[in-house]
Amino acid sequence: MLEPRFISFHFHFPQFVRIGQKKVVFFQRAFTVIELMVTLAIVGVIATIAAPAYENYRDRIDNAKAVADIKTIEGKLESYYGNNNRYPPSLTEAGANNILDPWGNPYQYMNLSDPGIKNVTGKARKDHNLHPINSDFDLYSQGKDGKSVSPLTASPSRDDIIRANNGRYIGLASGY
Repeated sequence: MLEPRFISFHFHFPQFVRIGQKKVVFFQRAFTVIELMVTLAIVGVIATIAAPAYENYRDRIDNAKAVADIKTIEGKLESYYGNNNRYPPSLTEAGANNILDPWGNPYQYMNLSDPGIKNVTGKARKDHNLHPINSDFDLYSQGKDGKSVSPLTASPSRDDIIRANNGRYIGLASGY
């Protein structure tokens, strides 16, 4: 009569035992299918927990890099203003046109202080009361989704990294 046996994978790990002067090698079975399934389930649960945490971590790093870039560009624009007594019409004139945000998009800039630009206040970024958030210039990243609209309360603008209150706030539009 056959005895029931568990299905097992035969991973053989040698065990060395000394008997007198001789070294004897014994092999033993390692893992059953159930043990492997439990191990894979544990690894799957850990991966399920770790993946969103890692994504959150990457988002925070990208946002911090965008904030640092905006501060750098703001410094170049202020330097240009100090030399020319006006803000440049584009980032190219300030020497900041080749800086891309962490998502590979160019930073958006609009000179709001030049009265010669038509309808500039209509294009300016606006807060929840639809008031412009800056009076000198707008500078922002379009965020992870690469989309943006003028009011910060709109869904496409919530992930933008913005400069507001003439530089007193730089961060996520959703936090402004």
